[in-house]
Amino acid sequence: MNIPAQRSAPPNGARWLTQALEAEGVQTLFGYPGGTIMPFYDALVDSRLKHVLVRHEQGAALAANGFARASGRVGVCIATSGPGASNLVTGIADAMLDSVPMVCITGQVATPLLGTDAFQELDVFGLTLPIVKHSWLVRSVDDLPRVVAEAFRIAREGRPGPVLIDLPKDVQVADASHLPAHVPATVEAPPAPTGQAIADAIAAIAGAEKPVIYAGGGIALGDAVDALRDFAAASGIPTVLTLRGLGALPAGHPQSLGMLGMHGTRAANMAVQEADLLLVLGARFDDRATGKLTEFAPFARVVHIDADAYEISKLRTADVAVPGNVAQAIRALHAAFPAPPATQSAWRNRCAQHREKFIARYDAPGKHIYAPALLKRLSELAPADAVIACDVGQHQMWVAQHCRFNHPRNHLTSGALGTMGFGLPAAMGAQFACPERTVVLVSGDGSFMMNVQELTTIARCRLPVKIVLLDNSSLGMVRQWQELFFAERYSEIDLSDNPDFVALAKVFGIAATRIDARDDVEGGLAALLAEPGPALLHVAIDARANVWPLVPPNTANSTMLEANPAHVSQEAPNAIPA
Repeated sequence: MNIPAQRSAPPNGARWLTQALEAEGVQTLFGYPGGTIMPFYDALVDSRLKHVLVRHEQGAALAANGFARASGRVGVCIATSGPGASNLVTGIADAMLDSVPMVCITGQVATPLLGTDAFQELDVFGLTLPIVKHSWLVRSVDDLPRVVAEAFRIAREGRPGPVLIDLPKDVQVADASHLPAHVPATVEAPPAPTGQAIADAIAAIAGAEKPVIYAGGGIALGDAVDALRDFAAASGIPTVLTLRGLGALPAGHPQSLGMLGMHGTRAANMAVQEADLLLVLGARFDDRATGKLTEFAPFARVVHIDADAYEISKLRTADVAVPGNVAQAIRALHAAFPAPPATQSAWRNRCAQHREKFIARYDAPGKHIYAPALLKRLSELAPADAVIACDVGQHQMWVAQHCRFNHPRNHLTSGALGTMGFGLPAAMGAQFACPERTVVLVSGDGSFMMNVQELTTIARCRLPVKIVLLDNSSLGMVRQWQELFFAERYSEIDLSDNPDFVALAKVFGIAATRIDARDDVEGGLAALLAEPGPALLHVAIDARANVWPLVPPNTANSTMLEANPAHVSQEAPNAIPA
């Protein structure tokens, strides 16, 4: 039975909020209704907002997360109180640790019931306090204009991140006819770096013989991609990228040595370990990038440029600190930089030679589909501006190593939190953010099952997300670590009872096929990408395959394994003696 919308209903807090979201430029939001958020869902009927009904609140948070990562705009998610709000927590934490701008709105019991253990009451304000930039428990409808303006400003400003608005039910239904129309708050850009700091940085670079640029996720967050590319080309300085910095230099850029760190390239890690200067741009010395911190870049002075001044000298003392706008700082370096010193030419040549010498190989022995080769070919066949999302595990590292990205926003990966189940809803959010572009999800059989219910959302919305599911019938990364560091004592990693993923996808109305032979890779990928709607390619791979290279935990990045020392005969095809 269709009930006509009450368009003449008097404005209340919920209706005012929908209009405010529209004024903030929000067009799409992700959520799941429930008791205390029902007034907001009633107001949606009369709004221009597109609401996407997910099938689990974690899916809502991660979809908003993916939407924001792919677009650079604020992602918005909605949930009811109690379990609805608590189900958002992982997605909020993921956004906080990876600096993703999100506004999360949760329903709450009416204000007279706060603190009474009412039905579905949960202190979501306290629960999320450590994982948001700011949060509000709105106690009066009169506070809405200030709270909403501040929420979007704080989510966007400086180092982006998630904020939370906890909205009691009585505030949503309160009279809002006296409230003014919403006006978005001004977002202040990070301050410009000082001239002295830039001069000190230039002097340090000019005096170095072996400089390396170490660029991270702050490049995309600071809209500094073009500035970095121009400076890298003009300076000729070899450049290494973090997991979330991939794409800051386009694939094949002559200065790029690839990803550094635990699963980085040998060329990148060697350059950093030999460097006498690190020019750190929007990176934070993450442990997966640095390895054993006390042995990271042992000969290098550090010039650290970051929009978040608190990151500078937090883990590694900076010899030259340049807080402020990253893009402006890089452009200032470029403008003041002289011709590349002749003393650096031998270093540049050495790094270029290492890049060619240690290039990945794809002629793996055996009959199984070799995941790195498949992902390399996927990247070649997909459009240059395709967005590739992934989950967490071995496939995540293979994507980082072997897919070619031309912009950091084309690579959606859960970096700091490492959230299994991230990929499917994140790809869904990215497809809503970029409807005209190809969005591909690369997932593993472990991660995929954690939010598999969102296949229903993809099918309902006919989102043309292309899914490559790498199935090794195990928790691959855990298995690899148990093999290498726990004496092959395998514990709870067996997924040999996985469902028939092709049949499962078809139940949801999604086209699906399976391949298990190398000769099927080309045709399988081509058919997947040609499918006009959503599609899944189930790829069976060797359960014993490992990710190489690998820096063992708590060791220097120079200690790179190319194969299991106990299984020398299983040496990887790209293994090259040090």
